[in-house]
Amino acid sequence: MAEILGPQRLGPLTPLVGEWEGNTGVDLSFHNDDREVGETGYYERAWFRPIPKQENGRQSLEGLSYKMTAWRHGEEAMIPFHDEVGYLLWEKASGQVMRAVVFGRGIACLQGATAKPRDKVIHFKATPGSPTYGILQNPYLLDNAELKEFTTSFTFNDDGSLSYSSDLVLKLKGMGGKEMHHTDRNTLRRVKAYLPGEA
Repeated sequence: MAEILGPQRLGPLTPLVGEWEGNTGVDLSFHNDDREVGETGYYERAWFRPIPKQENGRQSLEGLSYKMTAWRHGEEAMIPFHDEVGYLLWEKASGQVMRAVVFGRGIACLQGATAKPRDKVIHFKATPGSPTYGILQNPYLLDNAELKEFTTSFTFNDDGSLSYSSDLVLKLKGMGGKEMHHTDRNTLRRVKAYLPGEA
C-alpha cells in the first residue's frame, strides 16, 4: 500500500475510506442444525464513509460510518447470513480507536484499541461487563451463546488490500456449556475510492 501523505485527519482509519469486496471469507462456528462446529466460506461487501467531527466537551473524535454484509458461497443472490453496521472512531489526543458495532443478531458492542496514525495493524477488544469497551446481547443469546470476549484485528497489507480476523469466545448451551472460538477472517480489496463530495 502506498504511503498516505497529508494531515491524516482519520489517523489509522485513513486507508479504510471507500467500498470493498472480498471472496475468501471463512466463518468457523457452531452449526445448530447439524449440532457440530464447521467452516463456511463467504463473499463480503463493505463500505466506510467519513462522518463529521464528533465533539464530547473537550474530546474530539474523527471517524467513519461503516457497513459490512456477507453471503455464503453459493448464496450470493440470496439473503445475507451476516450484517453489521457501526462507527470507527479515532481520538488523536489519546491514540484510542473505537469500533461501535451492532449486529443483526441482537448484539451491540464497543471495542477499543490503541494505534498511531500510520499503524498497519489495529487490534480491538471488548469484554462483557466493562464500563467502557463492553458487549451487550439479547436474552436468548445470553442464555444459549453467551459472549465471553470479542477481539478483532484489521491489517492494511502492502498490496492495498485489507485483511481482518475476529474471535468471539462463546459459552454454548448446544455444546454442554463448553466455550468455543467463533472466528471469521477475510481479505477485501477496494473496488471504489470516494472523490470529494461522494462519500
